[in-house]
Formats: sequence, structure tokens, C-alpha cells
Amino acid sequence: MTQPSERRWNNHWVHFLAFGFGSGAAPKAPGTFGTVAAIPVYLLLAQLPLVAYLVVLVLAFALGVYLCGQASKDMGVHDHGGIVWDEFVGFWITMIAVPVHWTLIVVGFLLFRFFDIIKPFPIGWLDKRVHGGLGIMIDDVIAGLFALAILQLILFLL
Repeated sequence: MTQPSERRWNNHWVHFLAFGFGSGAAPKAPGTFGTVAAIPVYLLLAQLPLVAYLVVLVLAFALGVYLCGQASKDMGVHDHGGIVWDEFVGFWITMIAVPVHWTLIVVGFLLFRFFDIIKPFPIGWLDKRVHGGLGIMIDDVIAGLFALAILQLILFLL
């Protein structure tokens, strides 16, 4: 068995998922690459009825708390940049009940990345105060909710 300190994204299932199927291993902007990698999964999830989409989202969040916490612990770094499962879930939150259209996917992507990078209150506040897997996940969940609200407002106004 590989020692936790020797594990990398590609040799342990927890790390493989936490690193977004390897997308988080990008040398620059792993969060952006992780969000891009979340798009094909979103396209599959979008085919589900809304209730099923929401159930999968809750399960993905719960799994993410474990994955992100364990990968972070194994690597000895809180919220390692390569851990991008939180970006997956945050983007999927952004896209709740959004019609599948490339323009809306791009707008959702940009809104989510904006809030995830800028971290307005309470995102930045939570990011600094909540630790472990929940801490890694919660800022992206809130960024996703902010982006969802703006995207739904855009859809309403159109």
C-alpha cells in the first residue's frame, strides 16, 4: 500500500476523484481546468429530471466533503490547488435548472469562476474559518449559489 504522503492524484481512487479525474493536476489554473472538466458531467446530469439532479448534487457534495478532506489530509496540505471536486459541485450548483445551451454554459462557467476567485462575503469569510473537507467544499457551494442566482436572474429577464 502506498503511504499517504506518497499518494498522487493518479494512484488512489480518492485522489483521482478529488483531483477531478486528473483535471486538477494542470500546472496552471487547476480550478479553471477542474471547472471545464465538470462540464461534460453536467451535460450528462442535465438529462436527469430536476429532482434526480438535486439528489445527485447532494450526494456529490457529501462525497466531496469526504474526498476533499481525505485528499487534503493525505497530502498534508489544506485545500491543495489540485483538489477540484469542489469546483465540480460548485459548477453543477450554478447550472441547476438551466437549459442546456452552450451560451448558458459559458455564462455559468464565467459567473462561477468569478465568485470562486473573488470570494465576496461570506465566501472568503467561510473559506478562512471552516476547515477540513467541509471547508474545502463550502466556499465553492456558496460561489455556485451566487452564480446560480445571477444566472437565474438573467434567464428570468430574457
